[in-house]
Amino acid sequence: MSSRPSIQISSSSKSASSLVTLSPATLADLPMRYVNGAMMDYFLIEVVNTLRESSAVTKNPRDSTVSLNSRSGKNAAVDEEEEAIRTHLEAIGLHVGANFAERLCRDRSLFTETLDVIKFVCKDLWAACWDRQVDNLRTNHRGIYVLQDNAFKTITRLSSWEGRADATRKAKLGSNSVHDDF
Repeated sequence: MSSRPSIQISSSSKSASSLVTLSPATLADLPMRYVNGAMMDYFLIEVVNTLRESSAVTKNPRDSTVSLNSRSGKNAAVDEEEEAIRTHLEAIGLHVGANFAERLCRDRSLFTETLDVIKFVCKDLWAACWDRQVDNLRTNHRGIYVLQDNAFKTITRLSSWEGRADATRKAKLGSNSVHDDF
């Protein structure tokens, strides 16, 4: 956590003209806002269910392609629905992740090497999201990187009222939206 200078001016002791001495960057810099980690866990747990329910409400006939791994009949409709949810989750994740990474990189120079990007993800991005660095980073020196986190907070408490099979299915749905295409 970085400490920011505190500006406290009592109205009786200082005049408004004393504010001119402060830099515009100090005045424009908004205070840090923190989000409770438990709240984020609850939010992420409910995202998939909310998208599933909202897509059921807004079911409109539309032209779409069926997944390559889909089967015929009812299973094809379920696969198409899960594919639509997965696509929507990926779009949300891409938008939020891009904005978040842009904020973290605003004071950095451009990344010139793939390794610089990987270091940024392992150290800065991971620490900003999960309060810790990656446990292990492996590579085959051909452009494939494997990040290992033995206590990944997002899935440590994954469960479902329907049991282990449903929790596993939801985990697969969530893990398919996580990519490391660099």
